[in-house]
Amino acid sequence: MEKKYILALDQGTTSSRAMIINQNGEIIGVEQEEFEQIFPKPGWVEHNANEIWASILAVIAGVLLKTNISSKEIAGIGITNQRETAVVWEKDTGKPIYNAIVWQSRQTEDICKKLRKDGYQDMVKDKTGLLIDPYFAGTKARWILDEVDGAQERAEKGELLFGTIDSWLVWKLTGGKAHITDYSNASRTLLYNIYDLEWDDELLEMLNIPKAMLPEVKQSSEIYENTVPYHFFGEEVPVAGIAGDQQAALFGQGCFEKGMAKNTYGTGCFLLMNTGENAVKSENGLLTTLAWGIDGKVEYALEGSIFVAGSAIQWLRDGLRMVRQSPDTENYATRIESSDGVYVVPAFVGLGAPYWDADARGAIFGLTRGTEKEQFIRATLESLAYQTRDVMDVMEKDSGIALKTLRVDGGASSNNFLMQFQADILDVPVERPENQETTVLGAAFLAGLAVGLWKDKSEIKKQWKLDKRFKVKMGSEERNDLYEGWQKAVKATQAFK
Repeated sequence: MEKKYILALDQGTTSSRAMIINQNGEIIGVEQEEFEQIFPKPGWVEHNANEIWASILAVIAGVLLKTNISSKEIAGIGITNQRETAVVWEKDTGKPIYNAIVWQSRQTEDICKKLRKDGYQDMVKDKTGLLIDPYFAGTKARWILDEVDGAQERAEKGELLFGTIDSWLVWKLTGGKAHITDYSNASRTLLYNIYDLEWDDELLEMLNIPKAMLPEVKQSSEIYENTVPYHFFGEEVPVAGIAGDQQAALFGQGCFEKGMAKNTYGTGCFLLMNTGENAVKSENGLLTTLAWGIDGKVEYALEGSIFVAGSAIQWLRDGLRMVRQSPDTENYATRIESSDGVYVVPAFVGLGAPYWDADARGAIFGLTRGTEKEQFIRATLESLAYQTRDVMDVMEKDSGIALKTLRVDGGASSNNFLMQFQADILDVPVERPENQETTVLGAAFLAGLAVGLWKDKSEIKKQWKLDKRFKVKMGSEERNDLYEGWQKAVKATQAFK
C-alpha cells in the first residue's frame, strides 16, 4: 500500500487529538478525547501522564477506524504538544513517579522566588531567553525530585527520566527505544542553552538536575525511531516530527521568512515572530525561543503571551451572560459605530507581555449613563486587539523588523469585527487561512518533510490558502487617539492595587 498520509498527534491541555492529513495538507479525519484536570491545591494544575497516554492510544485507534485508513498507509507521525508540562518516570518500568505538572501550575513559585533572590535572573535570560517563572518545565522537575521520596538519589543513578509531553509520548510510542525532545520543547525547560544548543551545566547545577535524566535534543523534523508494532495494528511507523504547540502553529502558518508573524487567539494570545537564524534578545519583556531545527539549521522566534483573550469573551457569555454564544459578540459590536470611549482592561489574572504585572486586576473605564451592552461587548473585543498591538510594538522595537502582515488563527480569529479592528489598530493587513488547524498542520508538515511526503518548505508554503484578508481602513489620527486611550487605561489599571 502507498504510504500517503501523515498522522498528527496534538496533545493539548484539556484533550488529545489525532488527525490524518493527506499530501494536499487536507485533514481527512479527526478524533478527540478529553482527560481529567487535577487541582490538588489552589493554583496547582496536574495531569495523570498515564491517562494522557491512554487518550493518545484511543484517538489513534479511533481516527484510523473512522477513516478506514490502514496503518500501512501512514508515512510518518508528527507530534505537537502543550509546552512546558513536565513528567518524570522510571526508566525500567515507564511508570511516572508523580503526576505531570502542567504549564499553568504555580506550585513551583517558592523555588522561583529563591532563584530570583539568589540573583539567577540575568544568567537564565542570557542562556535560555526565558524568565524565571513557574510556567517553565525545569522548576517542575526540581519540585518532583524534592517531593517524591528518594527521587533525587534515583535520578542521579540514572533510574529516572525527565521530559516534556513530547518526550513522554515518543518514549511510550517507541516502547522506550527513544528518549528525545526537539529544539522547540527543549528551549522551554530553563535548562537548555539556546545559543550553544546544549543542556547547560550551570543551569543544571542551579536546579540540581542530574544530566542522566534528560532527553537527547533532536531536530524538529527527522526520523527519530519507529513505533512498536503493537500500538499500530502490527505496523512500525516512523515518528518524524515534533514541535511545541506555538512553534508548530508558526510553522503551520507558513511563517518561514524572517519577520513573518502569527497570532493565535485562544484562551490567551500567543504572538510569535520568526527572527531567522539570529536570536533576538528582548529588552521589553518578550521571550526569545527556538522556533525549530531543520536540515541542520535552527531558527529563532520572539514570543509574547497575553493571558486573557478568548477567556474575556467567555466571561461576557458565562460570567455576565451578555451573549448566548461567543459568535454573537460580532453582531453586537457591529451595531454601533464605536465603543464611545469605553475601555475594558481584562487583567483578570494579571497582565502578560510586555507588562508582566501579576498583581494587576481587570478594570473598565469611560462608562457613562449612555453606555449599553453593545459598547461593553465591543470594548471587550477591542481589548484583544490592543493587547496584541502592545506586544507587536515591542516586538518590532526588539527585532528592528517592521511587520508587513499578521497571520491569525485560533477561535476568536473567526470574529470578522475583531480581525478588522486588529488590522486597523496595528496598521497592517491581517490574513486568516482557510484551515484553522495550524498547530496540527505544523506537526504534520515537519513529519512529512522528514519522510519525503513534501520536498521542502516551498512545497509546504503552497498548502497555505487564504480565507480572508483584512485591509487597513482606519486613518492614523483615529488609530492614535484610540490607542492612546488604551495606554491610559492600562496605566490606571496598574496604579489601582
